[in-house]
Amino acid sequence: MAQKINEQFQSQWQKPMFSFFDYLPTKYDASKEEWKVRKLIWDFKQGKRSSKVAKLVASQLRKQFGSICDTLTFACIPASSAEANALRYEEFAEEVCRLTGAQNAYKAIKVEGERLAIHETKCGKSITTVNTISFDKEFFNGKRVVLFDDVITRGFSYARFACELEYFGAEVLGGYFLGRTINN
Repeated sequence: MAQKINEQFQSQWQKPMFSFFDYLPTKYDASKEEWKVRKLIWDFKQGKRSSKVAKLVASQLRKQFGSICDTLTFACIPASSAEANALRYEEFAEEVCRLTGAQNAYKAIKVEGERLAIHETKCGKSITTVNTISFDKEFFNGKRVVLFDDVITRGFSYARFACELEYFGAEVLGGYFLGRTINN
């Protein structure tokens, strides 16, 4: 069973993934252009400039999928809280779907509940509050899904989320990311 799950997880990296910008973390000095990208991503995370980002994403979806955009389902990988998720993705996903004809999965994914999680790092342990995600499982059955997340660093959130949707019967076609973390 564990091997099958690992194989499914690994298969997600073989699917097309597209990032619009390279994102340089703040621990590195940035050029003027890199600062513009940081600002765009930070603004998007705050619920600003979602229309601009929606146009970028919709344009790329139409370029990649053409006339079959209306057969796709567009799903955003949830933010860390219900509030952040709504701020970041509700209007954005609606606009992407309006521009492409894709079906919007926003209401089929809910961020809810809080629990404490203990994370071990090289420096010790930290306790954080995490949320759980619930899905309208029937909604995803048989859907062809394109995922979106604001930033991809290592891809674990993307792969885990894609596997979950495929477990519900969806076919995940790939992922779009506003930024891709790079190390200088």
